[in-house]
Amino acid sequence: MPRTARILPDTGLFHIITRGNNRQIVFHDDNDFTAYIDLLKKYKGRFPFYLYHFVLMNNHIHLILETKEDSNLSKIMQGLNLSYVYYYRKRYGYIGHFWQDRFKSLLIEKDRYLLECGKYIEMNPVRAKIVTKPEDYKWSSYKVYAYGMQSSLININPIYIGLGNTPEQRQENYREYTLSFEENVFNQNFYGSKEFISEMEQLYRIKSMPRKQGRPKKQESNINV
Repeated sequence: MPRTARILPDTGLFHIITRGNNRQIVFHDDNDFTAYIDLLKKYKGRFPFYLYHFVLMNNHIHLILETKEDSNLSKIMQGLNLSYVYYYRKRYGYIGHFWQDRFKSLLIEKDRYLLECGKYIEMNPVRAKIVTKPEDYKWSSYKVYAYGMQSSLININPIYIGLGNTPEQRQENYREYTLSFEENVFNQNFYGSKEFISEMEQLYRIKSMPRKQGRPKKQESNINV
C-alpha cells in the first residue's frame, strides 16, 4: 500500500503522531517519559515552535504544535525522535528499528478545531481506560488547561482564552468541555471545516478519504488509542 502523502508547509498547525515500531512500548517508566519531555524542551529552544497540547502514551505520542518561519518540522521531529532512540538504546541496550515508519502529520485549521483536537488527544488515557479522569494521567497537557498548572513547555492554545474572562472561568469551562464527546471526522491529511479541507486539498492537490476518530473498539489494546 502506498504511503499517505504528508503535508509539510514552512509554517502551519499540526497534529503529530509518532508510534513505536510494531506498536512496541517506548515509555516503560517515569524516567523514560521525563527524558522525552526534556528533549521536547531542548528542541523547542533549538527550533522555535509553539507546543499547545501533548500526550505521551506507552507506545505512541501525540503533539499539537505550530511551526514558525524559522522552524523546520522535519528537522524538529527527526532530531527529537533520533535523540530519544539514542537515549533508549543506551538505557536498554535496544537494537533494531525503533519508530514505526515516519511520523504522521495532520494539518489543522486554526479555530475551534485546534481546541477540539487538543481535547481529543488529552482524553486518550481515559478512552484507553488507563485512568478514569484525565487529571489522573501525568503525561499530558490537560492540567495546564483544566487546573492552571504552570508549564515551561506549553504555549497556551489561543482559542482557550475565549472560554472565559478569568483563569478560573476558563479552567472550569475547559473541564466541562472535555466531558463532551463528539464523533470527530479526520481527513487523512487535514482537520477542520469542510471548506478548509476542500481548500487544502486543492492547494496541495491531494484527495483523501476521511477516517473517523471516535471511541476505540472494545477489543483494541488500551495503549493503542
